[in-house]
Amino acid sequence: QLVESGGGSVQAGGSLRLSCAASGYSLSFNYVGWFRQVPGQAHEGIAAIRPGGASTIYADSVKGRFTISRDNAKNTVYLQMNSLKPEDTAMYYCAAGLGSLTPLRDDYNYWGQGTQVTVS
Repeated sequence: QLVESGGGSVQAGGSLRLSCAASGYSLSFNYVGWFRQVPGQAHEGIAAIRPGGASTIYADSVKGRFTISRDNAKNTVYLQMNSLKPEDTAMYYCAAGLGSLTPLRDDYNYWGQGTQVTVS
C-alpha cells in the first residue's frame, strides 16, 4: 500500500513537500513516480526516481521547481515542490513499479489514493 501525505492549500510562490510511504512491502527495489491529475484530464507524469535514487526525470512543467528524492531506510519517497503556481493545483499521486524510469502511467503497478494540492 502507498500512502501520500503533505498536500494542502498554499499561496502562489509557496512550497509543499509531499511524502509517499509504503507499507507492507519495500520500495527499495521500485522505480517511483509522482503523477498529478486535474478533473477531466489524464494523469500527468511529473517526476520519477530510480531505486537507488541516482537518476531522476522531470516533466518540463515542473523542472527546476520540483525535486524528487527517496529515503529507502524510511521506505518513503518525497516530492519537494517550490515556487508553486496556480496551474500546479491537482490531485497528486505516487506510484511504484519494477520496470524503468518512465513518466508513463501504465508502467507503474501500485498507486496511492492521492493528496490534493491547491495553489491560489
